[in-house]
Amino acid sequence: MATMPRPLSDRQAWERERHEELPQQLAALEADLGATPRTNKIRREMREWQIRRVRLRMAELDRRLEGTS
Repeated sequence: MATMPRPLSDRQAWERERHEELPQQLAALEADLGATPRTNKIRREMREWQIRRVRLRMAELDRRLEGTS
């Protein structure tokens, strides 16, 4: 019988999100923004907004991780 993986602690989940998931999302969004023509204003604004949200989340996680060390 297979064993279930242990659930991550909050800190482990935050570290994983901050150091693995969010940088990948940010890179993909920035690449898409770079490939989006300047004439497509709506798509560019949407990507810029998403990039800001990812950066804010990264900053929030940095603060949380500093507070739990």
